[in-house]
Amino acid sequence: MTTPTLWNIDPALTLLGLGALLACIPLAWWWKVHRQATPLLRLRGLTYVILFLTFDLIIFGAFTRLTDSGLGCPDWPGCYGSASPIGAHLHIQAAQTALPDGPVTTHKAWIEMIHRYLASTVGALIIFLTGLSWYWHHRLKNLPHANLIPAPGWAITTLVWVCMQGAFGALTVTLKLYPAIVTLHLLGGLGLLVLLALQAQRYTWAAQTHLSNNPPSQQPTFALQALLTAALVLTLIQITLGAWVSTNYAVLICTDFPTCHGSWWPEMNFTQGFTLLRPLGFDDQGSLLSVAALTAIHYTHRLMAYAVIGILLLLGWRLWLFTKIDATIKVFAWGLWSLTLWQLGTGLSNIILEWPIMAALMHTAGAALLLVTLCLVLSHFQLSNRCRTL
Repeated sequence: MTTPTLWNIDPALTLLGLGALLACIPLAWWWKVHRQATPLLRLRGLTYVILFLTFDLIIFGAFTRLTDSGLGCPDWPGCYGSASPIGAHLHIQAAQTALPDGPVTTHKAWIEMIHRYLASTVGALIIFLTGLSWYWHHRLKNLPHANLIPAPGWAITTLVWVCMQGAFGALTVTLKLYPAIVTLHLLGGLGLLVLLALQAQRYTWAAQTHLSNNPPSQQPTFALQALLTAALVLTLIQITLGAWVSTNYAVLICTDFPTCHGSWWPEMNFTQGFTLLRPLGFDDQGSLLSVAALTAIHYTHRLMAYAVIGILLLLGWRLWLFTKIDATIKVFAWGLWSLTLWQLGTGLSNIILEWPIMAALMHTAGAALLLVTLCLVLSHFQLSNRCRTL
């Protein structure tokens, strides 16, 4: 079995072409649905398409990690220098024969490459969205609600962001699932989802011209805005901790609940567990990561969950009271309550049911939707304030 070159750009053009080809499928559907629509509605529709596919990409990325397929193709961007596992089947077969339960097998290689195909498709669509935003910008800037429409800078930022995501995806493979890189790659995917969701929201507001005639009669109080900001910050910290748990495979280190190892305060090594610059499974000195370190990673995430659940339930209640002023907030209030309970249920399922893939994927999906919801609520109040000036 030969050791692959970690960076092999030979199949790069083929992969880029394949991503562009695959992007034609959702683009064809988008064009069929919106060919008679205004430029504003076309941009909104395309943004929603990319938002949906980005959410799918995040969930499939979680599936890739959960099935230990992150190194299914141990080089980047192709698979043993080929654009697909078909061209690399001899190398994959040799690696699988040497280590039947190792990181390289046929099905793991396909999972990893499908993830890369989907990522290249999303990248191609974002490039198209950026070009379209620039092309139609002059046709939209004279609309009476133009200050609600995302400027081309939004699409450019999204394009730069997805390029950075690609770089982190490459480092994830070439650095052999380095926990800090994998965690940043997951957070970057969530950031991309938020960017697209905020753009979709702005296009929706701009398309609903009646909002300029009926803006909310009152802005949220300082206390509500402070509570919303605190909830967003704590949720982001909790998601980061959850990513750290997942990338260090610390989910099943505590299999009892609500205690851990039968104790309310088990033995933990926070210094070792939260050292960022270290390879997967080892501390910064090259020794195997201890049980106490993995326990610290797991239990910190669990303890933070109690605080996050509390503040999200409180925020949902405060938003529910605000529905007397702005009825659309009711959707966000119900969404926060539902997603909070969803996260609690799927999180417990990961422990009690010993980390089934479906529960883990649902937990990842819930975290993504929760972060997007909080960002949309904050953006909603900002857009409401803009509507008052129209």
